[in-house]
Amino acid sequence: MKIRNKLSLQFTGIIGLILVFFSLVIYYFTSIYRQEDFYKRIHNRALVAAKFVLESEKASPAQRRQNEINYYHELPYEGVRIYDDSGKLLFSNKVGSLDISKQLLQRVKANKVVEYEKGVRQVVGVYYTSENKHYYIFASSVDAYSLRKLQHLKVILIVGFLGSMVVVLIGGWVFSKQALKSITKVVGEAEKINASDLHLRLSDADGKDEISHLAQTFNKMLDRLELAFEMQSTFVSSASHELRTPLTAMIGELEVALMKPRDAKEYERVLQSTLEDARLLTELSNGLLQIAQASIDPSKIKLTQLRFDELVWMAHEQVLKRLPHAHISVDFANFPDDENHLIVNGNEALLLIAVVNVMENAIKFTPTGQTVTALIKLQRNYVVLEVTDQGLGIEEADLKHVFVPFFRAENVRNITGHGIGLPLAERILKLHKGHIIVDSKINKGTTVTIKLPQAFLFIPQQR
Repeated sequence: MKIRNKLSLQFTGIIGLILVFFSLVIYYFTSIYRQEDFYKRIHNRALVAAKFVLESEKASPAQRRQNEINYYHELPYEGVRIYDDSGKLLFSNKVGSLDISKQLLQRVKANKVVEYEKGVRQVVGVYYTSENKHYYIFASSVDAYSLRKLQHLKVILIVGFLGSMVVVLIGGWVFSKQALKSITKVVGEAEKINASDLHLRLSDADGKDEISHLAQTFNKMLDRLELAFEMQSTFVSSASHELRTPLTAMIGELEVALMKPRDAKEYERVLQSTLEDARLLTELSNGLLQIAQASIDPSKIKLTQLRFDELVWMAHEQVLKRLPHAHISVDFANFPDDENHLIVNGNEALLLIAVVNVMENAIKFTPTGQTVTALIKLQRNYVVLEVTDQGLGIEEADLKHVFVPFFRAENVRNITGHGIGLPLAERILKLHKGHIIVDSKINKGTTVTIKLPQAFLFIPQQR
């Protein structure tokens, strides 16, 4: 069921319950008021009948006349019975059947006034005293007029309820349409966005209501999707170029070598060139494999507690073995009093790959003879490594692509590389709940910052 229909039905149901409750309350209290008011009128009629029957002989002619006038102002279907203290019937106007029993007389005597219903007839019994004599006065009547009015009220409430429900249903439909107008607009705009139109954004995202918040969240998601699609496109383009280049070179060398017979040295040169291209492809394949391994479920990676500074020195040694002429300066910005602050939870092999890749990347883009600095410091709850080079820097437009595999900035395409180091390091650090940040300025160099959360292992001192 659509939300609009649900809202309409819920709105109608709530208003319907309110109207039913309101109608029942009106009918109930009207009925109670009618009953109590009519009992009072019958009670007064009982007293009038008592004065007319029991006190007419001693009353003055004027009073007797007034009692007679009062008595004959009867209620509809009025019935009157008067009994003496022994239960003997003294007076009856022979209207209505009241079924007076001895138990009822005793009850009237005990309670002085008794009210009860007999069918549609309401009866009031009064224990009356006149000239030291006691009497039982019973008066009854049928409130035909008020009962008809009550019946009419019931019909009016039912018809009014049904009519109101029709109005409420239509109003709820219009209300839900108006309430969901913004959502319908968002849905319509979202349906127009596809893979080729990721630059489009939802309107109505500038307000402060829930719909605007939804539009803002959706627009942020579109920003991420657009960036992801752009990175994917860049990855495919760059990977295709990186893989095609050595393959094309290998095929070209082999085709030229097979055009005619060559001497042994020429074949050796061709094989050597092909071997270099094959090694390049192997490096690319290994890089892709490492990226895939760094993207696995973090729960499947075995973590241990490592001294981060020792890990950096291990990476420093490995880099110098691969690049003996490199200059790397490792230092501390604020060595902690408690060395346990340098401990992190991580996988030594993966973190070593990440740090080595960052250092080698910095050396690769640093002019010969210049020094790459690796600064270790503590920052809140993180252990931080800042690797700074003196290279060409990266354009601001290219910074958002540095973690895309095989992406290489335009100003460094003449430098040997595959564009795998930083993407691999970024995936490894994500597995360790860490961060990697690249800050660069053209012709001034680049700083790559690695942040890993501290393990907070504090070994108690021996007493």
